[in-house]
Amino acid sequence: MAMFKPILRNILLLGILIIALSSVSDVFRVPQLTEGFADQRLHTIDGRELTLAELSAKKPLLVYFWSRWCNLCHHTLPTVLALSNDGINVLTVALRSGDDISVVRYLHGKHLTMPVVNDPQGEIATRWNVSVTPTWLIISDGKVVLGTTGWSSPWGIQLRLWWVQKWYQ
Repeated sequence: MAMFKPILRNILLLGILIIALSSVSDVFRVPQLTEGFADQRLHTIDGRELTLAELSAKKPLLVYFWSRWCNLCHHTLPTVLALSNDGINVLTVALRSGDDISVVRYLHGKHLTMPVVNDPQGEIATRWNVSVTPTWLIISDGKVVLGTTGWSSPWGIQLRLWWVQKWYQ
C-alpha cells in the first residue's frame, strides 16, 4: 500500500495542475461581450423570440456555439443534449451551419429540448467575439461569468455550472 501513495499523490497533483491551467486559460479565452448583449432579441429555429437576460434570470444558462462542419462539435453536441435532457438551462447557436432547414436536418433525431438559434452568416458570433467552435459560455443574470472553448467533458461543464450556481446566484 505504501508504494501506491506516491503514485496517488502524483495523480492528485497532476489533476490539480490540469484544473488550475484550464481555469487560467478560460479567463483569457472567454469572449468579451459588448454592453447590452443579453437584451438582444434572438430567434430560434422553431420561431420563438427570446433574450439571454430572460433565459438566465432564474438559473445559469449554458450557451453553446457549434457548427455542422466542426469535427470537435460532433463529439461535444451529445454532451450538450444530455445536459439539456437533465434539466440544465441550455441555448445552442449553430454557427455558419446553413439555413434553418439544414440545421433542422442535421439535428433530426437528436430529441432536442433546448432552443437553437441559427447564425448562418456568423453575425451573432461576430457581435459576441466568438471565433472558435465549440465555445461554451455560462451566463447568470444576463452576465457572462464563465466560458471556455474547445472540447470539455460532461463533468467539466457540470463542474463549471455548479461553480456558477454556488458563487454567482
